[in-house]
Amino acid sequence: MAPDLYLDANATSPVLPSAIAAAVEAMEASFGNPSSSHATGLRAKRILDTTRARARRVLGAGPGRVLFTSGATEGIQTAVLSALVAVRERRAAGEDCGDLLVYGATEHKAVSESLAHWNRLLGTGLTLQPLPVDAAGRHRLDVLRDLAPRAAMVCTMAANNETGAISDLDGIARVLRASGSKACWMVDCVQALGKLPLDLANTRIDYAPFSGHKLHAPKGIGILYVRDGAPYTPLMIGGGQEGGQRSGTENMAGIAALGAVLAALEEGTTFHTHAELAAMRDRLAAALRDAFPGIVFNAPFEHTLPTTLNVAVPGVSSKDLLDLFDAAGLRVSAGSACSAAKAAPSYVLDAMGLPLWRSGGAVRLSIGPLADDAFVDAACARIRRCGEALRTSPLSGGHPGVMQVSGDGRHGWIVFDGETCVALDPPPGQVERIAALARDAGLRLADFDAAECATVALDDGSHAPCMPIGGAVLARLPDGWLLGEAQEGRLPRTAVRQVFGAIDATRLAQIAHDGAVICHGTDVDGLACATVNALRDAGAPGQLHPDALDVFLRRHADALLVDVRETGEAAAGAITLHGRAAHHVPLSRLAEHLPAWLSDPARPIVFVCRSGNRSAKAALCLRRAGHVQAWTLVGGLALA
Repeated sequence: MAPDLYLDANATSPVLPSAIAAAVEAMEASFGNPSSSHATGLRAKRILDTTRARARRVLGAGPGRVLFTSGATEGIQTAVLSALVAVRERRAAGEDCGDLLVYGATEHKAVSESLAHWNRLLGTGLTLQPLPVDAAGRHRLDVLRDLAPRAAMVCTMAANNETGAISDLDGIARVLRASGSKACWMVDCVQALGKLPLDLANTRIDYAPFSGHKLHAPKGIGILYVRDGAPYTPLMIGGGQEGGQRSGTENMAGIAALGAVLAALEEGTTFHTHAELAAMRDRLAAALRDAFPGIVFNAPFEHTLPTTLNVAVPGVSSKDLLDLFDAAGLRVSAGSACSAAKAAPSYVLDAMGLPLWRSGGAVRLSIGPLADDAFVDAACARIRRCGEALRTSPLSGGHPGVMQVSGDGRHGWIVFDGETCVALDPPPGQVERIAALARDAGLRLADFDAAECATVALDDGSHAPCMPIGGAVLARLPDGWLLGEAQEGRLPRTAVRQVFGAIDATRLAQIAHDGAVICHGTDVDGLACATVNALRDAGAPGQLHPDALDVFLRRHADALLVDVRETGEAAAGAITLHGRAAHHVPLSRLAEHLPAWLSDPARPIVFVCRSGNRSAKAALCLRRAGHVQAWTLVGGLALA
């Protein structure tokens, strides 16, 4: 398998080698507590003071406060707490402070949830008011003009983490000044460090949180800038560190590492310029256009960071794209890493007014300012390979073949041979996809009702219309379908391989044998298919941890290693583990291959996929069918 190419820098970034060295030095030689007065403590304090001075220069902080935090979330919490405490105090003094907490509709959830949290705890009773954005992801200044006179606090971001959209901070500042607003203004600058010019003291910005791990420092270290004269209330009180402004012994290893990154920013030759990064982005965009005709970019380049691309491909889900890229060793994400586990369209793209197929199918590629031409060349080559892999037809190799298609919680099935395919009860949203799959594979999509059908006799004495599929017949029943090998006008129950639909259990026992595979219309006990005699309580399948796989395969020379990723993923990057190439059977084709595997129940079968989720389903399906030597590779390729 090819080495990883990491294109998820907006989520986090690899640590700069000089930052690693600085952190190690701080832990080994300068490990003292900077609050201690002895020499070891003084050496630590020198690191603290040097890094703070560098931060002031890089941020253009002037006389403002520069505090070290655990990251941007803590900085946001501190800023919101400070502003709302000030509102409460001003109200108590009889001042008019406004009644709205205005925040950009595309802000990170840390902002809106922090506003709601402290508003409730402090009892300020303010109304949270999203500030809409336009189709480019930029704040609607016309709406802000109406809201500004009522705003107690305004929260926007310098650049969006999902789309890279750069905010018009000068325009926002003009609106606030023109309205005479006294609202505190927080700007989330997490994606700005190293990518946008910063001169904070010469702006109206009151609070600006930063997070080191977004620019090649470790996780767990951040900065909060507070404008000179802006309200401030410590989030943490105790030991008096940071001049009493943020208690808790300082994270000296993180601060030292951050100092090395800030030094690289000051020195000016480590990171690429805006123009160089924009040229890299253009090359990546060209590769994406070549690979995926019809691709759309969800934010215009003229208003976005040169490090960020947010795309959608018509007819392809974000999950399918992520799986495809991952198979090629390209590490990308769907929207924000903080919400990637939630299966929902991007609220950022929804706020921009984009259609559901774009907000629900979005994938983000993001590079850091350390990326070089060789990296971009390799990424472009793999992107183009992903496009070729996506066009690899999954409707091949079966006589007949059976493939699952799913959508909106339902399953339909395609039965096909080398010339024809038939769609059985397809979910409404999958009809066009099935037609495209048939067209791309050069197959005729047959309409069973319009076909010239023969009749086949079943073992319960009934007859059913049928059509040939490869060397088998597809028979239609009032409540389902049977697929199997006909014998002189009969379809014996012993020759039925797959059953589709919700056929009555009593009749099913008469027309299909116990080992026939039932292909469900919805998951049953968590699975899309199972044998007629499947056991619900067959126990969990065998679990192989990656460190035990080599020994297992050497002990079981006959073991079958099966890759259950989908066709495009396998085409983008085949699986070889411990010198053994995996046999490829997509999970969507599991129902087709179950009968053959069940005919040899003593042969160990080890299923593998990207994360271990799909392989666990395949192994569980075999286990319930009675195949006790079904195994799943825990953690999948991600941990192998």
